[in-house]
Amino acid sequence: MEKQTAQMKGVSRLARKPIVPGKVQVSVVDGIVTVKGSKATLAKRVHPSIRINVDTDGVTVSVNDRSRLARALVGTYAAHLKNMVQGVENPYMRKLVLDGVGYRMEVKGSQVVLTVGFSHPVTLAIPEGVTAAVEKNIMTLTSSDKEALGQFAANIRRVKPPEPYLGKGIRYEGEVVRRKQGKRAT
Repeated sequence: MEKQTAQMKGVSRLARKPIVPGKVQVSVVDGIVTVKGSKATLAKRVHPSIRINVDTDGVTVSVNDRSRLARALVGTYAAHLKNMVQGVENPYMRKLVLDGVGYRMEVKGSQVVLTVGFSHPVTLAIPEGVTAAVEKNIMTLTSSDKEALGQFAANIRRVKPPEPYLGKGIRYEGEVVRRKQGKRAT
């Protein structure tokens, strides 16, 4: 017990608890962890400093060596594995809201076309595993891969972030845009 506590000293709290996959199958082969669920299958390469063990109690993430990098990565990989286990059963969802007169967004095949006040429409390719749907001025993105979903949502928002004076632009649903007063006539 003392050896395990000494080894886990300085390790993330998230990595100390085993991840219980439930109905999800987790396997590690040649440094690639594969999580298979009823709705999707996700795979991720594991850093050589990290060891993932699949037991009857659950999946545990531990360090392979005593390096500072390994201690830093163990919590990150535990969080990635937890997100993968949750995502293959219940896909993640992100909503983006478009505000502005004349601004439009639409899905054409495997691309998102944004008309947001530039001289040209902006086209972004939808990554594999992410689905997009537009209803009025709200875009709903869903995916089993939380990392890919978040990155694609950030790329869309980066095209036209909300500005503080009129609030025009693309924002996440529930995001609060701090507004500025602007110039006043005296």
